[in-house]
Amino acid sequence: MTDILQVRGLRAWISGQQVVEDVSFDVPERGVTAILGRNGVGKTSTLRAIMGLISRRGEVRLGDERIDGLLTHRIARRGVGYVPEDREVFAGLTVAENLALAERDRSPRRELVAELFPDLTARMAQRAGTLSGGQQQMVSLARALLNENRVLLVDEPTKGLAPKVVDDVAAALERAAQTVPIVLVEQNLQVVRRLAEQAVVIAAGRVVHTGATADILDDADLTRRLLGVHAEQGAGA
Repeated sequence: MTDILQVRGLRAWISGQQVVEDVSFDVPERGVTAILGRNGVGKTSTLRAIMGLISRRGEVRLGDERIDGLLTHRIARRGVGYVPEDREVFAGLTVAENLALAERDRSPRRELVAELFPDLTARMAQRAGTLSGGQQQMVSLARALLNENRVLLVDEPTKGLAPKVVDDVAAALERAAQTVPIVLVEQNLQVVRRLAEQAVVIAAGRVVHTGATADILDDADLTRRLLGVHAEQGAGA
């Protein structure tokens, strides 16, 4: 299996403060790769740096092309989808309008979105700001999945959601991963175990471990040392 995304020596800054020290990892062209770590270690910043949303240096390749010198909208046009941590829906717009704004392909995948998120179909005329947190998360995911992406970056999709909604979101991501490789930052280790074949662990802005997800989560000592939690608990954002 070849790699769709390669990250080498990634460093990043927010307001002059370095938040990513030295991150390198590969993302296979299929399946889910989880980025794990304790609170504040640079997981979200790594995704934002890949998207060019914060100042960064290092090398990021999408297939055979370097994209680390591109602006965010050009990275998106190359086929990198992004689902931010806090959903960032347009509260004053309807669900349909939120989705329409995200369309960049001539033939958006509306049927896939309807299949994954049937609850949204009945809420197309509803303003996104009146939706529940879980429904807003579905809108955020749907916006990314409307387009033909080569890789999807998903940041904390189950954060703050009720257990039933967590299961619904995980099921949608599981189905989406059949069509696009996913890089997933996630604090719920049960969701990580369900979805991710491999994991990258970050500490203090650096990669400290890579390997099969099961190898990490099945080793209680390794899980506690790397993530600071027991395998049945969640890892910090």
